[in-house]
Amino acid sequence: MNSKITAIGVYAPEKRITNAYFESIIDTNDEWIVTRTGIRERRFAADDQFTSDLCIQAAKNLAADNKGVTLDDVDFIIVSTTTADQVMPNTASQIQNGLGMQNAGCIDIMAACAGFVYGLVLAKGLVAAGTHKKILVFGAETLSKFTDYTDRTSCILFGDGAGVALVEPSDRSKLFNAVTGADGSHGKDLYLSQSSNRVINGEYIEANGKIHQNGKVVFKWAIQTVSARIRELLAKNNMQLSDLDWIILHSANMRIIEGVATEIGCPIEKMLSSIEYYGNTSSASIPLAWNIARTEGKIKPGNKILMLGFGGGLTFAGVIVEV
Repeated sequence: MNSKITAIGVYAPEKRITNAYFESIIDTNDEWIVTRTGIRERRFAADDQFTSDLCIQAAKNLAADNKGVTLDDVDFIIVSTTTADQVMPNTASQIQNGLGMQNAGCIDIMAACAGFVYGLVLAKGLVAAGTHKKILVFGAETLSKFTDYTDRTSCILFGDGAGVALVEPSDRSKLFNAVTGADGSHGKDLYLSQSSNRVINGEYIEANGKIHQNGKVVFKWAIQTVSARIRELLAKNNMQLSDLDWIILHSANMRIIEGVATEIGCPIEKMLSSIEYYGNTSSASIPLAWNIARTEGKIKPGNKILMLGFGGGLTFAGVIVEV
């Protein structure tokens, strides 16, 4: 059975954090942040606002912004997040309860910034198996609650937000072949740990419930890996770069997006992002970028979009979709 994305929705918290905020707490300035990351501001959740809350509002926005779409008969919920409300119950079940979807199955997945695309791949499989017909795939984070604000190289990056896609059966495939994978040898280069076992790949880490990142290593890995996986994804779908209307990479850093564009020979105008006004929102960055382009009138029916996420693990996942 074929599948397609029939609607998307997003939500970002109201609290805007400009680069001026970081000038007041660490040794940095607006020019330094913009030059190195492309970020001008990001959103932070309120103290009493958690990942499931962002997801619930994103789902409500999806229904409100897409005429004729209802969520009454959703039968499965997939949530990608590294910042769950708590370990148990999972975030998906909190969303299920908040939206009154008592007949929906619920799972969380942890693939960091690649998680939203992993969720789409899983949803496609469930539709193909014939077991489910209406699936919500969320990518959502409240990274501000897990950021180390003494680390000047990483604290400027992260923001909060949520995005959701509705996946349903289709008369022809609009969710094409995907690529997925990971390089677990880099586990220590990007991690968030609250475990008493403070070892990754034989090396001790700082398990303080904060995000830790080796920026130089992740930057180099991302450009090399993402560029190679884009070529692989095009080959798996018998497509050329010219067949794509848009590319949406995880918005980790604008310099990474520019580096990949140069590596694959793609005009930067074809690369959509959410980095400038939302920062690095991990699982949420791809749907946020899609929504920005949609509201600006860039994405049209029939467009082909390559989406590829990459992040902690180090994980990656890519898929091409037709709108």
